[in-house]
Amino acid sequence: MEIIPQILLLIVGFVLLIKGADFFVDGASSTALNFKVPKILIGLTIIAFGTSAPELAVSIQALAEGNTDMVLGNVIGSNIINILLILGVAAVIRPLRIKNNTIRKEIPITVLVSTLLVVLFLDIRINAASVNRIARSDGLAILLFFAIFLYYLINTAISEHKKSKNQEAKESPRWKLLPSILIVILGLTGIIFGSDLVVNSASEIATHIGMSERLISLTVIALGTSLPELVTTIVSAKKGETDLLLGNILGSNIFNICMVLGIPVAIFGTVTPASFQVIDLIVLIFSTILLFIFSATKHKITRAEGVAMLATFAVYYSVIFII
Repeated sequence: MEIIPQILLLIVGFVLLIKGADFFVDGASSTALNFKVPKILIGLTIIAFGTSAPELAVSIQALAEGNTDMVLGNVIGSNIINILLILGVAAVIRPLRIKNNTIRKEIPITVLVSTLLVVLFLDIRINAASVNRIARSDGLAILLFFAIFLYYLINTAISEHKKSKNQEAKESPRWKLLPSILIVILGLTGIIFGSDLVVNSASEIATHIGMSERLISLTVIALGTSLPELVTTIVSAKKGETDLLLGNILGSNIFNICMVLGIPVAIFGTVTPASFQVIDLIVLIFSTILLFIFSATKHKITRAEGVAMLATFAVYYSVIFII
């Protein structure tokens, strides 16, 4: 009987997520047109940072309570889910056309920051250390990388704002600037509260049935905190807002590693996960490289490639339940 209230809260959380994402996407698209900047830039900043807020909150709380496995599992699991599951679902709904600039800049940055995390984590194999860990100095290095990324975004925004002749500048925003921003805030509020309800209730249910901390972090927590990205991406795909959804996923993955991991580690100190497997890091790198290959070959992610992403996701999650 005690699970029933958690199930009801889970349903309420999903409703808030779905409606919040609907408002969020429309408001963000209108905001981009008001500012006359590319929608992918809005996706990389406002949407990505906003939908990654649950991951940041969960990681800070987890590390404050000493749950180191949950911190890394939250970041790695969310990034794998973002690419293999969420982009896979989006491509199945509607093939995703990728702009050349995204292939040359944003996707390689995502691959680079993912590789940086793996290199910093593999102390046993690289530095012959006794344990794998991410120290405070590593966290500060990750934050420095994020500062460079922000500098790139600011330069991009300034450059694009100076271009008066582009297709997006000719589109008319749905609302004026202030209403657009208010709708973004309203949507984000629904997303954050909804994801909080989903994560808490799902965690209670998972703990009740006896799942391990690593498994909970890679599945329930990672999937739960990725729900904002998932519902936002599905809504964006249905509305044909490819740039918004790509910016959301790429920006979220960069934000997850640099801020969701970097900030808690810089504040609380070294993270030394107790039960993480190398396969988790391998799949993280593999998924980002797969995204780059699929995008670079045809400048789009087809439905067949979306299915391949979903199949890879299914295989990986089957394996982690066995290990």
